[in-house]
Amino acid sequence: MFSLLYGLLCFCALGCGQLASGQPDDGKRYICRAVPLSGDVSCPVTLLPELNTGSQEEELRNTVMQLRETILLQKENISKQLGTINELTNKLSLCASATDDKKYEKGGSWGKEKQNTMGDVPRDPNDTIDSLGKTMQGLKDRLENLEQQQMRANVSGTSFPSELRDLLQRRLGELEKQLLKKVSNLEEEKSMLSNATAAYRLKTESTLNALVERISELEKGGGDFLSPEQFKLSLPQRTNYLYGRITKSLPEMYAFTLCMWIKSSASPGIGTPFSYGVPGQANEIVLIEWGNNPIELLINDKASSFWLHKSAKRVAQLPLEVRDGRWHHICVSWTTRDGQWEAYQDGGKLGTGDNLAAWHPIKPGGVIILGQEQDVVGGRFDAGQAFVGELSQVNIWDRVLKPVEVQSMANCSSYMPGNVISWLASNVEVFGRGAFKRPLEMCQERLPNA
Repeated sequence: MFSLLYGLLCFCALGCGQLASGQPDDGKRYICRAVPLSGDVSCPVTLLPELNTGSQEEELRNTVMQLRETILLQKENISKQLGTINELTNKLSLCASATDDKKYEKGGSWGKEKQNTMGDVPRDPNDTIDSLGKTMQGLKDRLENLEQQQMRANVSGTSFPSELRDLLQRRLGELEKQLLKKVSNLEEEKSMLSNATAAYRLKTESTLNALVERISELEKGGGDFLSPEQFKLSLPQRTNYLYGRITKSLPEMYAFTLCMWIKSSASPGIGTPFSYGVPGQANEIVLIEWGNNPIELLINDKASSFWLHKSAKRVAQLPLEVRDGRWHHICVSWTTRDGQWEAYQDGGKLGTGDNLAAWHPIKPGGVIILGQEQDVVGGRFDAGQAFVGELSQVNIWDRVLKPVEVQSMANCSSYMPGNVISWLASNVEVFGRGAFKRPLEMCQERLPNA
């Protein structure tokens, strides 16, 4: 059976081959397809449309060239996008590292040499903000360019990877946040530097004014004293009419240091060597020792102040002992921050405390009285609270002095006039018969071991 089928197939193949070879070439092409044995065995054929060989090759060549150009264009776009991603990644890394750096050294300024955290970011805050703005605008322009390339790619039939576009947008958003944060930090630095510069300018002007005033006194000759500050105020009796008055007032202060040389042997209590009163508060600053009580520092006492914290106290007892009839150098410092205070005697720190009139600023425009406690501003003195003894070199600063500064004045190593109130003969007025301004002993003669 199989032999018979094999023979028939060979016969048909030979017959068809002779038929094909015997017919002339009419330009047509035929396709044979398999049919089942039960079907029609007449070998049906389907004619292909006539094709021009030259035009077919030209069309294929154009298709290949177009595909090649498309591939090259997309490859070039991908290369540019990868470059942009790398550049944005580097910028973001620089920004991230820049935010971790210290903004500036303690006590430093923009004039000092510092590490440039952004590479191309200048050191001046204004130039930095302008540069960051230009960088941001440039990155936005590049993103718009990439989006335009995407639109052109969509028109030409090429696809722009959506993952790459989303990654670029995320990177740009993160970079924009970093830049905005840095701009905010730079603006804050600029504000802090401006405030520090203003405070330093005021401090410098105050020091210069004190220096000019001292030079003027030296030029005038200082009367009977060796120098304008070499005098003492003598208040020999406990009365309500002997006192000294400083012609200048205090500005608003958030800290102060009061220093003086003091000599007294009065008992009981030396009285009130210093008092400062303002309208509405006669006891804004008072240094007093009355009866058998220790020396006390009063700040904003005997008044209900809106600025005074409810739990803050108004009186601090100081561990100072000066009733031995010898000269002593004492200093008292205070700051409104938590009401911290310090007390010095003869260069040594003897006591500290806090919560004394915390957060209460010293009010300006008051009257300074030496030797009496004020019940009203500038008057209504009580003889029982009057100071008996001698005072000299009463100086006030609007800051807390360092221990080394206090010690240098106490051991006669140096003399520092106050930048708010300086001890000058022209600044002190004497009231009452029996009160005098006299020449002061040499500093070494005032030391406790002299």
